[in-house]
Amino acid sequence: MHAPPNSFAPRPADPAGGCNPAALCVRKGDQNRGAFVTEDAEQRNRRLDRAVTDCAEGRPQGIDAILELEGPRLLGLARRILIRHDLAEEALQDAMVMVWRKAAQQRQGDGSSRGWIYAILRNRCLTILRDGARLSSLSPDELTSMQEARQELVSDDDWKLLAGKGRLGECLDALDDPARRAILLAHVAGYSHGEISARQGVPLGTAKSWIRRGLASLRECLS
Repeated sequence: MHAPPNSFAPRPADPAGGCNPAALCVRKGDQNRGAFVTEDAEQRNRRLDRAVTDCAEGRPQGIDAILELEGPRLLGLARRILIRHDLAEEALQDAMVMVWRKAAQQRQGDGSSRGWIYAILRNRCLTILRDGARLSSLSPDELTSMQEARQELVSDDDWKLLAGKGRLGECLDALDDPARRAILLAHVAGYSHGEISARQGVPLGTAKSWIRRGLASLRECLS
């Protein structure tokens, strides 16, 4: 296994040249003119695929490329979930170490590199959320904000981010809304069956049935 780079620091997008700081900007052409354009999603995804391949083959520039492409968004996601900037930075660094270590497995599989990276970060954030000792210094308002952020982890389009444009995305799209939402709550946001039951306002048996039926449909669709 390749040793991970010593440190990972998210790099904010450069707003020079009028590009929205929230967007990914890349320099094209004459750098002295500061010409920036926003990359389209397809090109960005190809660059992320190459970056993950670099990580799998032990080249630290892979992590640099991931942070250049998605660093501000990744840190923003972690901050929305964890509220505290220090915890968000810790979660992002831990996630990048995991990306580095597991990149070879991702390259052997099939799926969106972007979705895979975001899923690793989300899972790390959820682990920190479950660490009661880690959060003992937070105020009640901060804890409430964290819980609200956790509830918003699964948006209507969340499955598209995680699955990308491959077969998994098509199979998730084919599920009915209750089954898809229950699967995402369980396997993306980390909710227990009981929490899904309470959140969706249905009996526990119904929530379990949604998940069981949805997973069976996914297996059949993917086979």
